[in-house]
Amino acid sequence: MSFSAEIKKELSQINNLANKQEVKYELMGYLISGNTLKEKGKIKYSTENEYNINRFAKLLKNMNINDFSIDIQGKIYNITFKVADLKIDEENFEQIEEVNYIKSVIRGIFLGAGSINNPENKYHLEMELLKQGYVTTIVKIMKKYNIFVKSIDKSVYIKDGEEISKFLAFIGASNSVIKFEEIRVQRAMNNKINRLVNCKTANLNKVINASVEQIDAIKRLKESGNFEKLDDNLKELAEIRLEHPDLPLSELGKLLKEPVGKSGVNYRLKKIIELSK
Repeated sequence: MSFSAEIKKELSQINNLANKQEVKYELMGYLISGNTLKEKGKIKYSTENEYNINRFAKLLKNMNINDFSIDIQGKIYNITFKVADLKIDEENFEQIEEVNYIKSVIRGIFLGAGSINNPENKYHLEMELLKQGYVTTIVKIMKKYNIFVKSIDKSVYIKDGEEISKFLAFIGASNSVIKFEEIRVQRAMNNKINRLVNCKTANLNKVINASVEQIDAIKRLKESGNFEKLDDNLKELAEIRLEHPDLPLSELGKLLKEPVGKSGVNYRLKKIIELSK
């Protein structure tokens, strides 16, 4: 089961069907979602999710709408009923003030035509609305509750992990929030580890490349007979570098008869390279 389907399963099992007002507003959310169609005096809602169709049917029954039909076309469930049976003015949902009713509307929209990517791959939650005007209202409502969503055409979307987590908590998907946060933490740890590995690899490559250049310079001096012309400090360091090609500068300095720091070693090796040229 996809992460999106798991969330919808959890939401469809929320036990608030005894609250007629919450039922009304959740159904309103379904009706303004992009998967609802009104034509010829009828309303048809379509979905591939069986939890959705069951939830929708329960909402209708709780609103005393029992004259509806369900049919299946391939993987698509369709539920159809008469517009005349509906006693909901979904156009005015912006005027709702009670937070639990707002949550019910948004939950209905997500159930109706919402989706979320597997957070192990990327963060992306999206909901499709029936009309462009609904999009503007949803953005405004979410901002009121400090959840920042963006919009494109007839859809609203979130790509920020923290905002998605806040959104899921807002609509009542508490178990999914926990799972989502666990994945977020793991992703953050993996990213941190990858950055550290990449950093260490880059540093190691830098040390190796510098060491190769230094050893080549020392060999050139020896082949040209100029190695013995170096002063004792440079010769000592050169021999140690040949013996320890993988050591960083700070460690090379500790092996000298009179130890010097990283900057001192770096200065002497640069001088050896210059002389070899």
